[in-house]
Amino acid sequence: MQRHRFYAPANQFTPPTVTLAEDEAHHLSRVLRLPEGGRVFVFDGAGNEWECEIARAGKREAELTLLRQLDDPVESPLNLTLAQALVKGDKLDWIVQKTTELGVARIVPLITDHSDIRRAEERADQRLQRWQRISMEAVKQCGRRRLVEIAEPLKFEAFCETENAGLFFSERGGRALCEVAATIPAPDRINLCIASEGGWSDAEIKKAEEHGLVPVTLGSRILRTETAAIVAVSLAQHRFGDLR
Repeated sequence: MQRHRFYAPANQFTPPTVTLAEDEAHHLSRVLRLPEGGRVFVFDGAGNEWECEIARAGKREAELTLLRQLDDPVESPLNLTLAQALVKGDKLDWIVQKTTELGVARIVPLITDHSDIRRAEERADQRLQRWQRISMEAVKQCGRRRLVEIAEPLKFEAFCETENAGLFFSERGGRALCEVAATIPAPDRINLCIASEGGWSDAEIKKAEEHGLVPVTLGSRILRTETAAIVAVSLAQHRFGDLR
């Protein structure tokens, strides 16, 4: 039986009911055509989820009765930030979708020396909204209960100056993750930095090391940036998170 999941922010919960706003109500009543009395699940984006019964389903609003709160663990204990350089085409869409499934807590699009700067500055608000929609759909699909924070594009230099130390994955040098794991001060919280297709510039490598980012290699083969992002997140979740 398919499990239908909907999102409602915490302020829409007024126990013993929850109200779905227009977009979610339309999807429930007009797209899925779920009947009153049907069972669905609603999560608040902050880690909570309830099984609900549809009490009233309208085009612009739906009211559901809260039946029971779910308590099975679905979120990784690792607070993982993926700082991903902007890339051409729809590659970043795919990265957002897949790393959301893998449990990242935050995604920071990076403006780097070799990223597509024009696209980084063009239609920034529209792209951010698109990434948020893609991440939301991935959260619904994979069963997560926390929304992924997606930041506005940030220059790599600014990221280095404002964030805690972490790892940056490089095709030039670096040590294996298993070797540097013991040097990470807070293994429950980690930043991973992934370059664009052109890799990191010499200035960026120097800047990263000056701010305590540790260079890490993903092996002898040169990976595409979208592949590197998936591998890096998977390895971090395996070493520090819930993919053990």
